Amino acid sequence: MRFFAVALFAVVVGIGITATAPRLQAQVGVEVGVAPDCPYGYYDVPPYACAPAGYYGPEWFVNGIFIGAGPWFHGPHDFHGYVNNHFHPDHGYHGPMPQRGEKADPGKRVDAAHFKGNEMRDGRGHTVNKK
Repeated sequence: MRFFAVALFAVVVGIGITATAPRLQAQVGVEVGVAPDCPYGYYDVPPYACAPAGYYGPEWFVNGIFIGAGPWFHGPHDFHGYVNNHFHPDHGYHGPMPQRGEKADPGKRVDAAHFKGNEMRDGRGHTVNKK
């Protein structure tokens, strides 16, 4: 009988301790820092390298200012814009790349009449299927 009383007491104490234990909540914060300072925009995937002139179509710029991509995208929620993925390293591009902090050369900007977009993207790193 004494064994039963000790076991019952241990169970009651165990339940009491777990019922009164403080609940911890975990918080996770992700900070992406400042958007890359690139003259013609930057790729929407890590490491967010500067993209050359001609990668982004004119809809990615407002008054000549890049609207952002990836974690720094500042366009509308339903935005879809063309890129020319021939200028992306993942598609074999090995040409000149602008450096961060470099100033844009107005002569290199591509207007709508001369832009050759071949892939639609949403600004958050995703390819969008044409409908």
